[in-house]
Amino acid sequence: MVPPPLTWLFRTVGQPIRVDVYAELVAAFAATAIMLRSIDQRGWDGIDLSLASAKWRAMAMGLVAGGAPIALVCGALLATGLMHFVAFPAETAWMGAAFRIAPVLVPAALAEELICRGYLLTVAREAVGVRAAVAGTSVMFGLLHIASDEATVMSVAIVTLAGLLLATVRLATNSLYAAWMAHFAWNWVMAALFHAPVSGQEFEAPGYRAVTTAPAWLSGGVWGPEGGIMAALGLIGALGFFYVRQRREES
Repeated sequence: MVPPPLTWLFRTVGQPIRVDVYAELVAAFAATAIMLRSIDQRGWDGIDLSLASAKWRAMAMGLVAGGAPIALVCGALLATGLMHFVAFPAETAWMGAAFRIAPVLVPAALAEELICRGYLLTVAREAVGVRAAVAGTSVMFGLLHIASDEATVMSVAIVTLAGLLLATVRLATNSLYAAWMAHFAWNWVMAALFHAPVSGQEFEAPGYRAVTTAPAWLSGGVWGPEGGIMAALGLIGALGFFYVRQRREES
């Protein structure tokens, strides 16, 4: 029901854009609203998506938690020669491409957060405890990426690890907005700053494009820099930060 009117709208304004991410977002919001309001009869605060959860500190922490690890990973790959830049036709301006990438990544990140770390994470935590809930929703998040182009066992496992980080961000900040920002920042840094593939998908790359080299298990290969051991180390480092932070708060 959603894609046809969106397709018409974007064609009317002369801005071609993927409508599937918006359709997925509308569906995720609708399903969440039905479960929260009609079935459970609770508010959006039940999934940390109320206005009270939209705190700038939490959202800023999410941006750093998502953007910093992958930026460091890409920097390490460049420094070790596992990734390099190749010239690419600059048919559009760099800044314009960076802004055009956002209308795809922003709704896609929010839809996946609603699906994997919204209502399902909340009810799973209430039913089986926080550790099992985080593990289960993270595995689901990884399996959702099996159908992506060039997906491998390694890349799916690392996406699962990314799910652990995103769930940790939500729970540590009590804000699904923060997890959304972390998810978006992770993808935007790769797509807009380094012009690298995101889960095997390429975006506009005016002027240059990042290319990873063998071995793929270390650099990520055609899946992009988030598909190798280097990315796993970056995620583990981010998880370690939150672990230390929690220990300090408890003490």
